[in-house]
Amino acid sequence: MPNVTAGCLLVTVNKHKPWIETSYHGVITENMDTVLLDPPLVALDKDAPVPYAGEICAFKIHGQEAPFEAVVLNRTSGEGVLRAKDPVDCETQKEYTFIIQAYDCGAEASGASWKKSHKAVVHIQVDDVNEFSPVFREPMYHASAMEGKIYDSILQVEAWDQDCSPQYSQICNYDIVTSDTPFAIDRNGNIRNTERLSYDKKQHYKVMVTAFDCGQKRATESVAVHIDVKPVCKPGWQGWNKQVDYEPGTGSKQLFPKMHLETCDGPLSAVRAMVELQTSHIGKGCDRETYSEKSMQKLCGAASGSTDLLPAPSVSTNWTASLLTDSGRDSDLIFNFDGRQAANVPERVVPQNLTDQFTIATWMKHGPSPGLRAEKETLLCNSDKTEMNRHHYSLYVHNCRLVFLLRRDFTQVDNFRPAEFHWKLEQICDKEWHYYVINVEFPAVTLFVDGVTYEPYLVTDDWPIHPSSIDTQLTVGACWQGGEVSTPRFTQFFRGSLSGLTIRPGRIETQKVISCLQACKEGLDIHSLESLGKDIKFHFNPAQSVLVMEGEDLESVNTAMAKVSYINSRQFPTAGLRQLHITTTVQCFGEDICISIPDIKALVMVLPPSEPRITIAGSDQLVRPAADLRGAMGVAPFKELRITSTVTKVYRPGVLEAMHNLDYCDVLVIGEELNPEQESLEIHHSSLMGKHLDATNSTSGISIYGVDSMTHYEEALRQVRYRNWRPATLTNRRFRLTCSELNGRYTSNEFNLEVSLVHNAAPVEHVNHMAVQSQYMRSVHHPLMVHSVNSHISGTPPAATVVVVICIAALVCIVVLGIYRLHSTHQDSSKSEEDGAKDPEMDWDDSTLTITVNPMENVGEPQTVEEEVNEEEEDEQAGDITSAESDDSDETEEEEDDEREVKESKPKSKLEWDSSSITY
Repeated sequence: MPNVTAGCLLVTVNKHKPWIETSYHGVITENMDTVLLDPPLVALDKDAPVPYAGEICAFKIHGQEAPFEAVVLNRTSGEGVLRAKDPVDCETQKEYTFIIQAYDCGAEASGASWKKSHKAVVHIQVDDVNEFSPVFREPMYHASAMEGKIYDSILQVEAWDQDCSPQYSQICNYDIVTSDTPFAIDRNGNIRNTERLSYDKKQHYKVMVTAFDCGQKRATESVAVHIDVKPVCKPGWQGWNKQVDYEPGTGSKQLFPKMHLETCDGPLSAVRAMVELQTSHIGKGCDRETYSEKSMQKLCGAASGSTDLLPAPSVSTNWTASLLTDSGRDSDLIFNFDGRQAANVPERVVPQNLTDQFTIATWMKHGPSPGLRAEKETLLCNSDKTEMNRHHYSLYVHNCRLVFLLRRDFTQVDNFRPAEFHWKLEQICDKEWHYYVINVEFPAVTLFVDGVTYEPYLVTDDWPIHPSSIDTQLTVGACWQGGEVSTPRFTQFFRGSLSGLTIRPGRIETQKVISCLQACKEGLDIHSLESLGKDIKFHFNPAQSVLVMEGEDLESVNTAMAKVSYINSRQFPTAGLRQLHITTTVQCFGEDICISIPDIKALVMVLPPSEPRITIAGSDQLVRPAADLRGAMGVAPFKELRITSTVTKVYRPGVLEAMHNLDYCDVLVIGEELNPEQESLEIHHSSLMGKHLDATNSTSGISIYGVDSMTHYEEALRQVRYRNWRPATLTNRRFRLTCSELNGRYTSNEFNLEVSLVHNAAPVEHVNHMAVQSQYMRSVHHPLMVHSVNSHISGTPPAATVVVVICIAALVCIVVLGIYRLHSTHQDSSKSEEDGAKDPEMDWDDSTLTITVNPMENVGEPQTVEEEVNEEEEDEQAGDITSAESDDSDETEEEEDDEREVKESKPKSKLEWDSSSITY
C-alpha cells in the first residue's frame, strides 16, 4: 500500500504543462548576440509554486539551421532570453523563423518526467549596420555629345551598396568632384551639360563622379567619366595635318596617310578630288636644276651651237652688266626689266646664218602693264643699226599676246610670205614663270609653252626686206631705233623677268629636249601605284604639280588619297614652304552636286638640306726647271689635285663623303695677267672628250664648265698646262683654283698654288756643286753612281791638272762656237720666222753636241756657251766626266737629222742625263 500511495502523489504533483505564447517577433542587430523579443520570452506553469513541477528548466529550439539558443534566466518566474550562438550578418540572411518549446523541471529534483509546452513560432529580423561604401558598377564611363546641343542626359552612372537594408544599400545622391566643368548630375546618376559645347574650343572632357548611400556614406573611389565632343557633321576631309615636313633625300613621302572624306552618310555616286602643289614662288616656278643654261642644254642632250644672249656678267660677257639681276633662289640667275633697261648684244656674239631653221628659247615671267596696253614690249629684236628702222626679226609681247616677227631677205625668198606669228595665251600675263620655245622651220613656226605645243595664227603677210648694206643690231629688253630719229635710242621696252634667253641657228629643238629643259625636280606622286584600285582614275599634268583622282566608291577614294605623296629628286633642294590646295566635288544619285566639300589648304615644309663642303687639296708648291716651261707640253700645275666633298648630316648626325656634280672650276692668275706673246694656260680638247665639259681661257686664267662628276673635273684639271717660252725673267707664277656646284650655290675653298722656276746659277770659281746640294734637287736612286762620283771629288786637284783642264776647256769653247756658227747659218727662213718670237737664248742647236753634265746638279735654265764652258771646267777639275765631240759635226745632213730627232722627241729637262757616257 505505501508504494501505491507514493506513485499517486508523483502523478498528482506535476499535472500541468508549461505555457508560452503562440508566436514571438524578435529583432537583432547584426554583429550583436541578444534578440529583443516581443512579447518577452516567459513560460508559465500552473503547478507553481510546487517545486520542480512549477519551475521552468529549459527552452528548446527546433531547427538546426537557426543560429540561436534560448536560455532560462529564472526557473521560478519562467523568464528566458534568446541569443545568437554566432554573429549574424544581415547581408547573409535578413530573417529567421523557427519553433520554440518550454520545458518544466518535472516531478523531482532529478528532472524526471519533464513536461513540454506547445510549440510557438519565433520570427526574428536582423537589423542592418552601414558598414559598406557605395561602389560604381563600371570602372570607367564613356560618352559623346554633339556640339551646340543641350542634353537632358548625356549618360547615366550607377553605384550600388552591399548593405542589406534599404536605408544603407540604396544610393541617395551623386556628385561631380571635378570643378569648373559644364556638366551636372542628378540623384539618379544622369549627367547633362549645362552649356553648349564647342568642338573647336574643347574636344574632350574628363569628369570625376562620386556617390553617397542613404546613410550618407561616400564611395571610397570616384569614377572617371570621359565625354567626347563631336562636331556637327560637316561634310569634308578629316584626319589631315596642316603641315608636312619633308627631309631631303628621303624619296617619296605620303602627305595624308590618315585622311578620309566625311559625307555625313549622304548617298553619293562619284567623288572627284584635285590636289595642286603650288610652287610658283620657288625659282622659275618650281624646284628646277639651277645650273647654267649651257650646262642644262648639255645635260638634256640639246644640239650644240646655241648662243646665250643673257649670260652672267663677266669680262667677256659684259653687255649684261648694266641689267638688273636677281640671283633668285639657289643662284638661279634672273634678269629683271622695269621698262628702262636694255642691252646691245656685241656683233661677235650675234648668231649668224639663222637660215630657215632655228630655235629661240627663254624663261619669262610677265604680267599685264596697266595703262600700257598699246605699247609693244620687246624681248628680243634685230633691227637696223643706223639710217633705217627696219625690224628683221623680233619677239615681243603686245596686249598679253606673244608675237614673233620674221621678215626674210630678198636673197632668201622673193614671194609673199607670213611675217608675224601671234599667240594669245593666259600664261603670257599670269605673272608666273613659263618656258617658251619657238621652233622655226620657215614658213612653219611652232611655240612650246612648258612643253605644250601651240600653233600660231597669222596676222600679216609681207614681202621680203630689200637688200641693203646697213648693219643690224641685236638687242635684249628693247628694240634699237637707229634711224628715223634725231638720236638713236632704245624703244619698246620690256617689263618683266627673263632668264636663259638663247638662239640656236641651223637646227630646231626636239620635244624631248624641251621637256627636259623645263622639267620640275619636285612634284606630286602616288605612293605604291600598283595598289590603287581599278575603279580609281587619276591624271597628272605634265609638271606633276596637279593630280586629279576620280572614283565611285568612297572607301577607294579615301585609300587613294592616303597614297598621295610629295617627292623632290634634287640632291640639294630649295628649302622652304610649298602650299597644297585640295578641291573636291561629290556627285549624288540623280543630282549634279549634292554635298559641298570645303577646300583644304596645307603646307609642305622642305627642310634645309645637308650642305656639302667641297675641298680642293694638293701640293701648293710646284718647283720646276725653267726649261720645262719651254716644252710643247709645259708643266701641269695641278697634277696631284684632289677634290672631295663631305656632308654633315643635320637630321641623322654624322659626316659622310658625298659624291655629287660640279658645274664649273675657275683657275685664275694671281698678279699680272698672262702675256699671250710668251705664256699660256690651256687644256687640250682631247682632255675633255667623253665628258660633259667645255673650257674657255683668257689672259686672266682658264674656266672649265659643265655639269659633271668631281672625278671628271679632277681628271680635266690635272691636264691643265702652263707654258712659257721666255721664262728668263720669271721666278714664279701663282694660280688660284675654285670650284662650284649649282651655279655658285656651294663653292669650294680657294686653293692657291705657286709654280717656282729654277734658273741656272751664275758660275762661281772653285765652287764644288756636288758638295752643296740644291734645295730643289730630287733624290737620286743610284747609290753606286753617287758613291763613284763622290769618290773622285774627295781631294783637291793638283795645279798641273788645273792647267790641263783650262786648255781642254779653251779647246771645247772653240769647237762649240764653231758648231754654233755653223748651225746658225744653216737655219732656213721659215725657221727664223718661227723662232723670231722666242727667246734668243733658245736659238742654238745642241743636236750634234753631247755635253755630259754633273748628274747631281739641278739645272733649270738653258745656258750660254761661256757658262757651259765654265761648268765643264769645273766638271773636269772633278775628274769624273769627260766631254765628247762628234767627229763629223760639220756634216749638215747629220745636223738636220739630229734636229728633226730633237723636234719629234719630247723636250727634256737639263736635269736628264745619259748614264751611258759615264765611265766607272
